[in-house]
Amino acid sequence: MVATSTLKTKSSECISDLVERRYDQACIEKELDFWDHCLAEPQRNADVTEDRTCQQLAKMFENCLSRAKKTTLHCSSVLVPEKLTRRIAREVLRLASCEPCGLRGCVLYVHLELDKGCKRLERIVYDATVVPTFELTLVFKQDGTAWPSLRDFLFMGTCFAPTFRHVLKLSPGFRLVKKKLYSSSAGTVVEEC
Repeated sequence: MVATSTLKTKSSECISDLVERRYDQACIEKELDFWDHCLAEPQRNADVTEDRTCQQLAKMFENCLSRAKKTTLHCSSVLVPEKLTRRIAREVLRLASCEPCGLRGCVLYVHLELDKGCKRLERIVYDATVVPTFELTLVFKQDGTAWPSLRDFLFMGTCFAPTFRHVLKLSPGFRLVKKKLYSSSAGTVVEEC
């Protein structure tokens, strides 16, 4: 049996034609149900896979910020706006969708834009077994409207090192810079979000 997208319903004509050719009607019904399911589900299955990948990417960004909090940023905590990492993950997937290896061919550099310039937080390779075909540079932005915490004022002049006392609040905005490698149409795409 061949499945086509033109078969919209299980019409009685179609079934009676197959029954006349000595096909079992119950078998025909099951076969048509299977193909109806297959025709209806590909997008759903792709959405589930994309959603899972998006969640994994968002978790990678959260882990990156968590590690950087202790090592690079030297702060007690990083406040991330709700759904920021999911938004970034969706944008990364969108930019990777037109690449030959997709996300697997990506090297992602994560930076934080501070008042004094940019700080490199981490380099993430999604799949180390694939030769990179493009680079993405993600730049988180510090929320400039954040007031210093009361705790920061209380700790002034105490024995705590000044680098470990503040809370870093990220802005809901970010920047993604895409750089194609190994392409005749190599170029740079900058997206402000």
